Amino acid sequence: MANANIPNVTIRPEEADFFAKLARDWWNPKGPMASLHQVNPVRLAFVRDAIDAHWPEAARAAKPLAGKAALDIGCGAGLLCEPLARLGAAVTGVDAAAENVAAASAHAEGVGLDIRYMAGEVAGLDIGTFDLVTSVEVIEHVADKPAFLRDVAARLAPDGLLVMSTPNRTAASRVLLVGAAEAVGYVPRGTHHWQDFVTPDELEGLLADAGLTVTAKRGIAWRPGKGLHLSDDMALNYIVSARRALVA
Repeated sequence: MANANIPNVTIRPEEADFFAKLARDWWNPKGPMASLHQVNPVRLAFVRDAIDAHWPEAARAAKPLAGKAALDIGCGAGLLCEPLARLGAAVTGVDAAAENVAAASAHAEGVGLDIRYMAGEVAGLDIGTFDLVTSVEVIEHVADKPAFLRDVAARLAPDGLLVMSTPNRTAASRVLLVGAAEAVGYVPRGTHHWQDFVTPDELEGLLADAGLTVTAKRGIAWRPGKGLHLSDDMALNYIVSARRALVA
């Protein structure tokens, strides 16, 4: 769980508790976290494009992250960490819920992946910096968003790449992501709090305040016959890449 003695505690304890209760079912593609299994390939497509753009010398390589270190903040049970490891990275996953970290470690061991998992707030962990930092569907659960993004930026190597995704705060997301999705059980009830969603402009401003510049931005949309996909439509959810701002 989040530790109140750690500086810059930004993840709400009740949010960590909520997701901790789902830990044992996280890897069940037909369980309460099914929506994450469905969106993960879409996120990974963006991540791969961002990696290829940021490190063009490794574009189209089978393991473009070979020799690089990656950090996933708010890793849950490791749905993103494992693909990053398969792309060649030395991966660290951090989550505020110890139950999630235990589930992630057990699953990685079961599939033969060497991933370092740690429980706690990233600000309180002495883990250095990373070439790639990811944090997907996390910032909407954070109490102090500027402090959280400062902590995220502090873990990014000087020429590193950041990828983040989050729901957008729109009328459409309120109706579909919170109202309809929770009503029909697509996501567990209580997963989302619409007022905590961040718009793309707000996130870009928060990242700029943390010394980072957005380099790419796509919507994660849904439509009949196509399902979830990357799109120019950011009304429901979106994903961005960023790097350190260039000093003039």
